[in-house]
Amino acid sequence: MPPTTPYAGKFSSYSNNNNHPQPHSPYRNGTGPKPAKENVYNGAYSSAENPYDIPQPHCSYRSSSVSSVTAKEHHYNSSCAVSENPYSSPRPHSPRQHSTSCPGRAYRHTSSSSGSEHSCRNNSITAKGRIYGHGVTASYGEMCYHDNSLVSASLEALIQHLVPTVDYYPDRSYVFTFLLSSRLFLHPYELMTRVCHLCVEQQRSGDALLDKIRFREVAPKLVQLLTEWTETFPYDFRDERMMRCLKDMTHHVARGDEYSWRAMQQMTQRLIKRLSALGQYEEAVAALNAAALERPASLKSKQASGQRSDVMSVCDDPFILAQQLTHIELDRLSFIGPEEFIQTFAMKDPLENHKGFFRKRKTSNLEAYVNWFNRLSYLVATEICMPVKKKHRARIIEFFIDVAQECFNIGNFNSLMAIITGMNMSPVARLKKTWSKVNTDKFEILEHQMDPSSNFSNYRTALRGATQRSETAHSSQEKIVIPFFSLLIKDIYFLNEGCASRLPNGHINFEKLWELAKQVSEFLVWRQVICPFDRDRRILQYLVTTPVFSEDELHLASYESEGPENNMEKDSRRSLRSSLLHRENRS
Repeated sequence: MPPTTPYAGKFSSYSNNNNHPQPHSPYRNGTGPKPAKENVYNGAYSSAENPYDIPQPHCSYRSSSVSSVTAKEHHYNSSCAVSENPYSSPRPHSPRQHSTSCPGRAYRHTSSSSGSEHSCRNNSITAKGRIYGHGVTASYGEMCYHDNSLVSASLEALIQHLVPTVDYYPDRSYVFTFLLSSRLFLHPYELMTRVCHLCVEQQRSGDALLDKIRFREVAPKLVQLLTEWTETFPYDFRDERMMRCLKDMTHHVARGDEYSWRAMQQMTQRLIKRLSALGQYEEAVAALNAAALERPASLKSKQASGQRSDVMSVCDDPFILAQQLTHIELDRLSFIGPEEFIQTFAMKDPLENHKGFFRKRKTSNLEAYVNWFNRLSYLVATEICMPVKKKHRARIIEFFIDVAQECFNIGNFNSLMAIITGMNMSPVARLKKTWSKVNTDKFEILEHQMDPSSNFSNYRTALRGATQRSETAHSSQEKIVIPFFSLLIKDIYFLNEGCASRLPNGHINFEKLWELAKQVSEFLVWRQVICPFDRDRRILQYLVTTPVFSEDELHLASYESEGPENNMEKDSRRSLRSSLLHRENRS
């Protein structure tokens, strides 16, 4: 018998496992982050100034099925060896479950004369099963299962498995996984067209009245599927072809079921609002980036650049600055679509140059977030290299060490790593006289936490601890988990590169898709947290708009702070001065 019990799966981040290390600070003897200070902040960004005060997109995901159902542990013999991923950490759970939606329904036979369907239990497809080691592998038509978990299938079978019927709706974990990864094989527009066409065509019996009755019965499930699609992957609908298809289905539903038609209208209104918020965000970030590109004062002398205000004149409390960094991190994370991780590897769209109102770059928000990391690193280096006096530079270094420590306590690992990266840049690292005035004990602890050796094992341990703290949190502050984003992208990249998407028989390697979906779904859980800290408009404005030095400008500022130590550095300073002066004259 094929498995017939639908599995209500979830891609849970981590289970409540006592083996997971409890989160703790290396500075506070295991105590949690200190509470936010009260009555410190006056005012916030106006909507014109603050790109983050527009409606937060993650609100619409709070009821998402991806994070609303529970996971069961499942052990299996994977054909996609996770060990091939050099960045992988021990997997706490597989998103696959002990059972899945009935595979036989993908191969039901529809009779145009009777309009009836064979049920899964009475399906005429013969199941072929074989016992391998600790589990059973079985095939039902073009779908292959191992211990009742879908491991491979043809693309056509997977598409058919997504199509709802009167008595069937695909498991939500399957919906998320396939909608996420299907773009590796076909364009979302093509998938949506085929799903809607199949959903309509399979209700046709040749009798107009019967067809209307049958479609009225399936319409609510079609609306449910489209709702999950628009809420979890709204950026797919920036393609005007997707919007036309959605509009056509709305008209088709209107002819059969008024209730479903109203639901479609409400869904479309939410989608348009979501896309509008995204557009506002992207315009605001573009404006901020343009403002930040204004070049700093000329570096002909340290006195000229020294007139620039520094970060400590804006905020001298490391905890408050760490809070504001966390605001920026969570705000920008919330606008990254889950599909952007996969579209990095997806085949090139044959209509890439297709222009339309909804057409945008496929990974623009992911790229913008990576650019934020780079900006923060350069901002840290700029702040350190800018001051004229050695004691001031040392004070700035100690301040950023304290900010990094607070980021660690909050669970903001991305800002933590950006700060460490900025302090390890060669223009900063070479300031030996400045570093001699700094107590580096705390910095060495932080570097140990983010040490890349052993596949970032220390960081991964801290991340698991922060994740467990988030799952058992009693306050919104304890829910914060902001991963080191570049490493997350590398994990997904190597998982994709380490496993073939198609098997030798032409089937889609669905085990790989499960693993990709599990990693991305963890990101969705982290992304939906609302930052509990008060906003400080002045600090936020400084962090996202103050100009930062380029790499050449940083090196020259470093040489102006502490002179060259050898002939190579002297030649480098001479070359940099000439190059930057020529650049300034041209501009």
